[in-house]
Amino acid sequence: MRLFFALWPPPETARALWGWASAVRKQAGGRTTAEETIHLTLAFLGDADPVKATAAARQVRAKSFDLPIDASQYWRHNRIIWVGPQTTPLDLDILVRQLHQSLRTASFFLEDRPFAAHITLIRKATPPESLPSLPAVDWPVREFVLVRSVPVQGETRFEVIERLPTA
Repeated sequence: MRLFFALWPPPETARALWGWASAVRKQAGGRTTAEETIHLTLAFLGDADPVKATAAARQVRAKSFDLPIDASQYWRHNRIIWVGPQTTPLDLDILVRQLHQSLRTASFFLEDRPFAAHITLIRKATPPESLPSLPAVDWPVREFVLVRSVPVQGETRFEVIERLPTA
């Protein structure tokens, strides 16, 4: 069972980000992330036990916060266009650090690289001449989720299997 922890936006935020990405795709090409799968990954676990992952995540004591979406960029090394916060908010940093520590204590293997808060909106893109202004969106973070990725007829479907509230 391929699992990851993520932040999931409200539907209206996902819709606005998808609309922005659809407009950018006209000049950059590539594949737009489906509106219903837009998320910010906190930790990728791969094939893992969801009960053990949930138990580890329940140790996290992070505060609720609002996630700013005020930056967009093209990453040439993996040909993606992403959006996210210009700088990682302190409360997001604390959430990620607590979650990663709890998962490592529970013997989960995580990538050993700095966390980069980003929401991938276009894959396999070419460098755009410029990126348009981002829509003004609200992304209140009141929970984080454990998600299972399921391959279905050549595509990947995401299923939220656990919701973990923030304080």
